[in-house]
Amino acid sequence: MISSPILITGGAQRIGLALTEHFLAKQIPVILTYRTRHDVIDRLEAQGAICIQANIQSVSDIDELCKIVKQQCSSLRAIIHNASSWNSESLSDDYAGLFDDMMLIHAKLPYLLNLNLMDYLEAYDGVSDIVHITDYVVEKGSPKHIAYAASKAALDNLTRSFAAKCAPKIKVNAIAPSLIIFNEHDDEQYKAKTLQKSLMGIEPGCIEVINSIELVLSSRYITGRSIPVDGGRHLK
Repeated sequence: MISSPILITGGAQRIGLALTEHFLAKQIPVILTYRTRHDVIDRLEAQGAICIQANIQSVSDIDELCKIVKQQCSSLRAIIHNASSWNSESLSDDYAGLFDDMMLIHAKLPYLLNLNLMDYLEAYDGVSDIVHITDYVVEKGSPKHIAYAASKAALDNLTRSFAAKCAPKIKVNAIAPSLIIFNEHDDEQYKAKTLQKSLMGIEPGCIEVINSIELVLSSRYITGRSIPVDGGRHLK
């Protein structure tokens, strides 16, 4: 068993990968979940990360994930709910299926992990944390990603409910990013248009999310809050 790790869902790519590498560099044990095995998993395992393949499609998949996590440790320092799916109505006409999928990964998975692993968070020798990675769109919705925005809004609401339930032993907060890093396939026209949406007008990189999470992990007082990481986009 490893000692009081941080559990990061979707911890093998983009922001999740940056978080995993950050904590491993600080000698903090990490358990991460991933969907598809790539070369990076071998590298993370060589650095000591416990990597769990979890393609969540049902409640039974979540139950199995909880079982595996409990076999790896006796307590948890934190759970960071980063697993996400950027799907939209323009990519699927199975609207009911799309809605269910978005709610499963962004709301039901965090909800059930929090409840099933709460004893492990409470067993940590100190104040532990739950961090929900939500999205800027929880403030205003999204006509192009309706189900996605609704599911992230549900996760935002879970932040306040769990904060009230879990205090004072467990702090629960959300990080609500807008643009953090572009995808490799994004063209220059798309990048220029997207950069204009915020006051700061930059691609800030994963360090902004890392710093925000470090803030809530180091605090003994912040709970039930959502920290916006959006470059002032709400003022545009």
